[in-house]
Amino acid sequence: MDSPCRGAQGCKESFAMNSSEIIQSSKKVLASLKKKHPMLKPTLAILQAGSYDLVQEMNKNLAEEIGLHIIHIWLPEDSREDEIVGEILKLNDDPTVHGLALHLPENAYSSKILSALKPEKDVDGVSAVNLGQLLYGDVYDCLPYPTASAVIQLLENIDRTIDGKKVLLVGTAAPLAASLQCLLQRKGAMVMSCQWNTQQLQSKLHQADVMVIGSSKPEEIPVSWIKPGTTIVNCSHDVLSGKLCYGHQGIKYGDRAAEETLPSLAVAIRMQNMVKTTERWIRSQQYRKWNLHCLKLHPLSPVPSDIEISRAQSPKAVEVLAKEIGLLADEIEIYGQTKAKVRLSLLERLKDQPDGKYILVAGITPTPLGEGKSTVTIGLVQALTAHLDINSFACLRQPSQGPTFGVKGGAAGGGYAQVIPMEEFNLHLTGDIHAITAANNLLAAAIDARILHESTQSDKALYSRLVPVVDGVRKFSSIQLARLKRLGISKSNPGALTEEEINKFVRLDIDPSTITWQRVLDTNDRFLRKITIGQANTEKGFIRQAQFDIAVASEIMAILALTTSLADMKERLGKMVVANDKNEQPVTAEDLGVTGALAVLMKDAIKPTLMQTLEGTPVFVHAGPFANIAHGNSSVLADKIALKLVGEEGFVVTEAGFGADIGMEKFFNIKCRVSGLIPNVVVLVATIRALKMHGGGPSVTAGAPLKKDYTEENLQLVADGCCNLQKQIQIAQLFGVPVVVALNVFKTDSHAEIDLVCEIAKQSGAFDALPCKHWSAGGKGAVELAQAVRKAANQKNNFRFLYNLELPIVEKIRVIAQKVYGAQDIELSPTAQTQIDRYSQQGFGNLPVCMAKTHLSLSHQPERKGVPTGFILPISDVRASIGAGFIYPLVGTHSFDIWLMNSASHVSCF
Repeated sequence: MDSPCRGAQGCKESFAMNSSEIIQSSKKVLASLKKKHPMLKPTLAILQAGSYDLVQEMNKNLAEEIGLHIIHIWLPEDSREDEIVGEILKLNDDPTVHGLALHLPENAYSSKILSALKPEKDVDGVSAVNLGQLLYGDVYDCLPYPTASAVIQLLENIDRTIDGKKVLLVGTAAPLAASLQCLLQRKGAMVMSCQWNTQQLQSKLHQADVMVIGSSKPEEIPVSWIKPGTTIVNCSHDVLSGKLCYGHQGIKYGDRAAEETLPSLAVAIRMQNMVKTTERWIRSQQYRKWNLHCLKLHPLSPVPSDIEISRAQSPKAVEVLAKEIGLLADEIEIYGQTKAKVRLSLLERLKDQPDGKYILVAGITPTPLGEGKSTVTIGLVQALTAHLDINSFACLRQPSQGPTFGVKGGAAGGGYAQVIPMEEFNLHLTGDIHAITAANNLLAAAIDARILHESTQSDKALYSRLVPVVDGVRKFSSIQLARLKRLGISKSNPGALTEEEINKFVRLDIDPSTITWQRVLDTNDRFLRKITIGQANTEKGFIRQAQFDIAVASEIMAILALTTSLADMKERLGKMVVANDKNEQPVTAEDLGVTGALAVLMKDAIKPTLMQTLEGTPVFVHAGPFANIAHGNSSVLADKIALKLVGEEGFVVTEAGFGADIGMEKFFNIKCRVSGLIPNVVVLVATIRALKMHGGGPSVTAGAPLKKDYTEENLQLVADGCCNLQKQIQIAQLFGVPVVVALNVFKTDSHAEIDLVCEIAKQSGAFDALPCKHWSAGGKGAVELAQAVRKAANQKNNFRFLYNLELPIVEKIRVIAQKVYGAQDIELSPTAQTQIDRYSQQGFGNLPVCMAKTHLSLSHQPERKGVPTGFILPISDVRASIGAGFIYPLVGTHSFDIWLMNSASHVSCF
């Protein structure tokens, strides 16, 4: 029997062409994306409640043809709403899933389920956000519901135009109804909507030119109600799932092309939407201007204490900050409300992103009070981001508990330029220093335990302990196989070793007098500087002298700051030399077999910690090596991640410990060699107070009131002291980097003194020199500094290292002493010469040099201020941090053990 309705006559060939065009276009776009991003694997997840149907087969086939990866999650048809929502939330948070489509029973599309769907992954456009955008936004920016788009395309294939037609939607439910109504109205159609049981159904059917069926027609509705010539498109669940029995319920179609092709067209459009979603995902991973909500400051005068200022500001939730700067939900691990660890996977995601500008904050030779490098760092990024609307990141070291509880205090900055919450920053943070303490002391325990066991057990007993029989099998670990290789034993079967080979394998023969690895503690405790260990009866008379160092002096801290990945960190930990054997060969952590354990203890510490400034701009806090026996800079990883996040036009500002002669020199010669990063500008921090000290002013003592020389105008004293500023500018110029001088202003500084310093600095080769008032005014007080830094960063950069690594150790020391410190020459003690010879013989001669010198003078004598000349730099000893990757000579006769526990001699002990 012929149908009184128009089906889809004549549209089959036209529609097939459209479907093919969609597939081929999507395939071409995706191939282009994969060419630009070779690691791209766009993945569509389909969440289905109910049995498998033909549409899922179409999804799979078309996805494979286009080049998409597809995963299918099946739930029972009667799954509860919360079960479906739970699966949606899991897929929302899965970073490997780029798109999510729902295939649920008609009655399952509740507002709770649709609201749970992440708009960025919603390929079907059914979430509340996407439906709202379709209704009020640009239709070309939206991803309309695929079935609705398919209906529109099908109608245009049949009738060529929809404009002016009366379209009746019968039995259609959200989101199909909402999408169809919007799309049809945009095409100029007059849209009516009703259910099958509405009282005006017959009247509406007689008016309709087009009828879109969303659910099966009840048998009691006669076909005669439908106006002859009406175009009918069936979108019922049975059609879309491939279960329709054509001619069912009295409606017959002269041509089944429309119904047969509607599902495949909808699936093709879904795949097209998935490709668009992938494009958007790629764009979201690339640089963008931050939509950062900065926090307002209301500076008071007089300026309150740092802790009062910190507690008066309400920080943003750290997850909000993370989202503002482009971090994904799966890239952060939240610690409370105000701090979060950032995962290293971010570097892989942003590997193609250009780096921002790289700024180093250094200083002149400081007074024991410090001159405010951290404060300048924070003030500068607050100015850049909160006042000049430029993406910027501060990268700071984590303070040690020892200095924090001493005279020095914390390292969060100060005044209205600090990291908040201040107490969180200064105390414990996320436990990185505790992890270092645990790892360091595990290794120390392993050293003494190994000596004890070797001195009390036979080779056979040791071998049984090191390579035990497990389930009847004795097997070497990967670490043990590596040790056998180093020993020249090419055997992998534990039963094949000879007695001589077993002896070589089990005995490290550590010489106790050469042990350099000490236990550590993050508290200044002077009574642990020298200790005697092994006095218990269980230690069987193995007694030796040992000591505790401050935790941040551990080589593990230096490794944390210099590592570039988890694998690199593990390799460096294994290389740490802890002693020599009785043949004067190095014994490493790898020899002791604890490398894996150390890496496990450090697996979370390797992730930088995200915090914020008083004005809500981002900060990374990571690592805290001292600038005397280590390089004194925050981590390479924090800098690398921050440089990607700020984008090509953004700025990353990091800080070097102590004066430019120490922290900056080590930053360039050690850290930049490891990272491969090239700095754009050095910001050199100076204070009138420090310059007066270098000009001949009285000594400055932490905790004691300043003499009147420092609180009253004295231009001559300032002019005389500028020699130190000039020397530090010259040191920076040795590396070919532009210098901007930041004069950290105190309320007692006069305008004449400030103008004098800025003028001398510019005459001495600084790109610019500016007074900064960020301590009292926040970022607003450092805007001129930020503008100068921005200009300097665009200058030609001729960065170069100070020395070649192939130079002998002695010559590298001499280059630093003469070119940086201004020494006439160096003098090696017999101990230092012996150590240099040993390290050179052991193959460590090509490492960079990390000078351990007083920070209070350019020379080795703290009392010599200004720019000492003509002195001979004495090298009392030379030590090595092989895992960190540097040799560190000890300059002068100062007790570095005291430095470690007394935090550079100016922190009180308790």
